[in-house]
Amino acid sequence: MADEKIIVSTAYFPPIGYISALVKAEEVVIDLDETYPKQTCRNHTNICGPNGRQTLSIPVNKPGGNHTKSRDIRISYALPWRKTHLRSLEAAYSNSPFFLYYQDYFRPVFEKKYDFLADINSEILEILYQVLRISGRISFAETYIRHPEGMRDLRNELTAKQAMAICKPYTQTFSEKHGFIPNLSILDLIFNLGEEATEYLQFFVSLR
Repeated sequence: MADEKIIVSTAYFPPIGYISALVKAEEVVIDLDETYPKQTCRNHTNICGPNGRQTLSIPVNKPGGNHTKSRDIRISYALPWRKTHLRSLEAAYSNSPFFLYYQDYFRPVFEKKYDFLADINSEILEILYQVLRISGRISFAETYIRHPEGMRDLRNELTAKQAMAICKPYTQTFSEKHGFIPNLSILDLIFNLGEEATEYLQFFVSLR
């Protein structure tokens, strides 16, 4: 059963379970006023490369220390992470069935310099909605919502480091070497399933 309204955090190339929840919701609220936690998909994404599961992280700066809100998290360019992420994606998915078709949708993200984490994540989400043909409303909370009413709170459920999903296996680029790895970045699903990714999200994924 679909959720009428959900509240989520911002996310960098979100995991499949996150996007599945968005697909099934009539309305999505993104909370940028939460206190930013470390080691979540807010600035991390997981892919499957030649050596198995691989985490790609955007280095960030927290101007307000541990009390910095997600909307105020700044991206650090002290290291060439954009080049590293792009090369990692090419190494992981250049042989996948749909990489060549979809890569041009996402490549501009790594060519543009964003000041804030929320900005790159918002642009990524816009691209994903276009690629996956997702319809539905997205809004941003005007202030921190401590106790959401009339909506399902998925801010921690979808982004906790240990969060997993019950996924129907599909063929991944390195399945023969590493087996099926569930709930990777939505990019894994798109590059491997192409147009079938949207249907997969609607019917075959549920959080546990």
